[in-house]
Amino acid sequence: MSSEKSIPPAALVLGVAGIVPFLACTVGLVSGLTLPVLGGGAQLTQALIVYGVAILSFLGGVRWGIAIGYESEAVQRRDFIIAVVPALIGWGATLLSPVGALWTLCAAFILLGLLDYGLYCREVAPEWYGRLRLALSGAVAVLLGVAAAAV
Repeated sequence: MSSEKSIPPAALVLGVAGIVPFLACTVGLVSGLTLPVLGGGAQLTQALIVYGVAILSFLGGVRWGIAIGYESEAVQRRDFIIAVVPALIGWGATLLSPVGALWTLCAAFILLGLLDYGLYCREVAPEWYGRLRLALSGAVAVLLGVAAAAV
């Protein structure tokens, strides 16, 4: 059962690495920097929004993959629906103003982090997954909120 609690090194490293684009774009926005290749201001905001949508979609895919293994058709259907919602919210966020998009993504990451922690609570994902998702979603939400305040 200890393996249920220990975050696999690859998941931890890759999860933390996934925060780097959020961090780089937010730092660039807050400090008014222009980053190589990305640019400044509007380009950093766009890059942050696009990356946020991509990650939300990825996390929805993870939920879909977990739901495939459910025995209960009703629970499976519910989680298939939940799995699609992050991508739809992300897409909808792209239709908003940059500030509105960033706040929408911020809220979506908070809610999805809590829902993903619930996978551990329902004993369909290991404890480490729930803890990792809460930590990463919390970090991403803070960065998106800071970026939204800076735009």
